[in-house]
Amino acid sequence: MPGARSATPQHRLPGLLAALCDRLPEDRVVALEHVLEPAAGPDDVPLSRFIATQSAAGLAHQLMEITRVWRAEAPGVSGAGLALALATTRANTRPRPAQVVISGPLSASVPARLTSGVAVEVIRSATTSLLIASFAAHGAQDVVAEIQRAVERGVQVDLLLEESTQASAAFTALPEEVRVWHRDGAAGVLHAKLIAADRHTAFLGSANLTDRALSENIELGVLLRDPRLVKPLVEHFHWLLAPGNDVMRRA
Repeated sequence: MPGARSATPQHRLPGLLAALCDRLPEDRVVALEHVLEPAAGPDDVPLSRFIATQSAAGLAHQLMEITRVWRAEAPGVSGAGLALALATTRANTRPRPAQVVISGPLSASVPARLTSGVAVEVIRSATTSLLIASFAAHGAQDVVAEIQRAVERGVQVDLLLEESTQASAAFTALPEEVRVWHRDGAAGVLHAKLIAADRHTAFLGSANLTDRALSENIELGVLLRDPRLVKPLVEHFHWLLAPGNDVMRRA
């Protein structure tokens, strides 16, 4: 039809790159940028080898989809161009969407994160405060070691643990600066599972801090990296710890 404007093609590649930035911690995105920079195109052999080594749930599938769309939509764009796009997206501060976190069998249907890795990642991201709640705890040496490192860099750590499960025994090697809290004689138990770093990142879900829950059980959680959601959640738990509210007591 004369005078009609042609339809603008809908490109998927920018959205896929943004979704990858939303999924991965910054250091992992930077590592991918370094792999992309020398790549001539989507069929670069070192890039394909890098993708094949990715063990996080659904990540290899997500990266292969990026290369497939790259090949279809922008085959003339170099890897350096994609690396620059990732760096630009990474530098653009914005609320990040919630991510699915799982333990147990993996599938390619949902690009999920693994519970064990996310727990360590969230603890590692804390700079001032770390709030952890768990109904049960056993083993989880990677988590305990990461809490120790957080204490060494000056992070204030509060552990909210269910007394009836003797969960605090898993953390006896931690220094005295770590504050352990139990439910203060009220009906019911502390059943929440939460790891919150400062007021910017929180991981909550069904998994206790046990070896089986972090890796073998079928567990489901969500990773929040939007301070607008995390801040009131952390403030609620700090209210629970306030002495005048008679909800929690120091162990």
